[in-house]
Amino acid sequence: MGRILEVLRSTPVRAGFLLLALGLAIWAIAARWDEVVDALGRTAPWAVGAALVLSLIYVLLTMMAWRAVLADLGSRLAPSATASVFLVSQLGKYVPGGVWNIVAAAEGGSGHDGPRRRSVSAMAVAVLLSLVGGLLLALAVVPFAPSEIADRFGWAFVALPVVVAVLMPPVLNRLLGMLLRLTRRPPLETALTWRGVGEALAWTLASWIAAGVQVWVLAVGVGMTPDVPTLLLCIGGYAMAWSVGFLVIFVPAGAGVREVILAVVLGGSLAAGGVLVVVILSRLVLTIADVALGMLGLVLGRRMRRRRSTGA
Repeated sequence: MGRILEVLRSTPVRAGFLLLALGLAIWAIAARWDEVVDALGRTAPWAVGAALVLSLIYVLLTMMAWRAVLADLGSRLAPSATASVFLVSQLGKYVPGGVWNIVAAAEGGSGHDGPRRRSVSAMAVAVLLSLVGGLLLALAVVPFAPSEIADRFGWAFVALPVVVAVLMPPVLNRLLGMLLRLTRRPPLETALTWRGVGEALAWTLASWIAAGVQVWVLAVGVGMTPDVPTLLLCIGGYAMAWSVGFLVIFVPAGAGVREVILAVVLGGSLAAGGVLVVVILSRLVLTIADVALGMLGLVLGRRMRRRRSTGA
């Protein structure tokens, strides 16, 4: 087993993984290029540019949530070190399997004087926080959303009390300890605190707002009325789309559910063609943001390794 781990952690394997992740992220755009070009032609240029900026902000805010959890567990990374680990790990989302971003974060975090179990725990907690934040925002706007949302996906809110209970530090620390024992890993040196979890949740809610505003900007760019109700609908609708998609990831029928929910949410305020444009462009700008920031993370990581090797 040790030999296998040594091979997986070797430089060629890591480089190959990053190239694969980057290639799949680019392929996600290229595979729908005709649709992307058509959508771009039907959207106001200012809306696309603003959506890209908001997508970059969204990714950076999720990074700050992860950094807050990691700091609470005892690893206080500098901003550049945080970026070099987290931004690169996000490319792992495009590799089939659903866990590679967590694996990448664990490997990257271990290179900054932090054990892998701490990085994995921080990423797992950050994902759970995203789920809680998303469901909370979605719950707030369900009364204003099309009735089809509550009828078809209202069951997702049943998970909210359960996940909230799990995220309470006394419960969460016990669960993390149990999982580490089951995997025969040493326990965490520092327990999560209410303050640390609360700070991370605040960053998470801010990230969901940025993502929802991104969708709203694109929707306005293709004809949606620019007012407060539609803004709140887009914020809550996108958060719900992600949350429900996460909850059904273990069920085959869950494939594409995020796009379905977003289309239903926007359907009452946009024509069918406009809905399709927003769904396509939202995914496009988020993918571009992941790739661009992932490349930034690679550059930062390389510079840090160079400085360590030269003693600068």
